Amino acid sequence: MYIEVAGPNPRGELAPMKRRVNPDEQLMTALYTEHYAVLINFVSRYVNDRHKAEDLVQETLLRAWKHIDHLDPEPGRTRSYLLTIARNVVTNAWRAEQRRPKLVADENAVNSVPSADNVDQMVEGWLVAEALERLSPEHRAVIQAMYYEGQSVADAARKLSVPEGTVKSRAYYAVRALRTVFEEMGMLR
Repeated sequence: MYIEVAGPNPRGELAPMKRRVNPDEQLMTALYTEHYAVLINFVSRYVNDRHKAEDLVQETLLRAWKHIDHLDPEPGRTRSYLLTIARNVVTNAWRAEQRRPKLVADENAVNSVPSADNVDQMVEGWLVAEALERLSPEHRAVIQAMYYEGQSVADAARKLSVPEGTVKSRAYYAVRALRTVFEEMGMLR
């Protein structure tokens, strides 16, 4: 079977062209023509947004096309089959929507939500301070200079009046000692 579609001719005007159409396309065109209005009315009972309803009807027809071999040629059974697919599509869309978080536009509701506390940060800071107290003063000074003040090895060496190699080795052993202290405190496993 051939169907006429508009296509440009040499003068740039739209002129009818013939294109071969397979039986599945014919069937889907017939389904769309016969059942679109019923499907859109059915879906619109459950969905208030017209565009979303059209998307759901399109999804229904797409699923029907994917399983075109299940279609019964009797008109009543075809409509029943399409409405069953539409019901499943609407249900799936509703379930997906329920999983999404809802945006709150009410300013009072947003302001009434408690803010996150920083108890965990405070406890962690106390534990780190306790672990640093267990280090030798030399190791603590290197950790303070390099990791808290962000100084380079050269800057830390100048500040502490020691060679750069000493700063590197103290930093290495200080980090190892901190790891041991954290394990003793139960912070690392």
